[in-house]
Amino acid sequence: MPEKKEADKAYTGLTEDERAAMKERTTELKTEARRGKRAGKTDGEAAVREAIAKLQGSDQAMAERIHEIVKANAPALTPKTWYGMPAYAKDGKVVCFFQAAAKFKSRYATFGFDTAADLDEGTMWPTAFALTKLTADDEAKIAELVTKAAG
Repeated sequence: MPEKKEADKAYTGLTEDERAAMKERTTELKTEARRGKRAGKTDGEAAVREAIAKLQGSDQAMAERIHEIVKANAPALTPKTWYGMPAYAKDGKVVCFFQAAAKFKSRYATFGFDTAADLDEGTMWPTAFALTKLTADDEAKIAELVTKAAG
């Protein structure tokens, strides 16, 4: 049998980490469907706390701090998990989220905003930020953005 070329061996589909994230999201959707309308902030709070507890090192520290900032500056947002990571929603739609660096073996964590975020400014605006650590200035900027995003 002829040997495959190196290019033929390269898999260009989803990585193992991406497949795991998709499975996490599927589980989240099934859980949300089972809970239905009786799901509330307490369910989401517990899920987010559990997701943060699974993180390690600076990912965990940043996720905890971001959770505190979002709760303090946008109390109307409901905590939930999204692809296994902490997220915050309005009317069921994700407004902002944290993605740990370790999630996809990245050199930085990400704090981002989804389309439900009210951040529109002109014809172009940032929707995600790379984080290697959180400074007081970073925390203030996150608080400002979360307040605006929550509407």
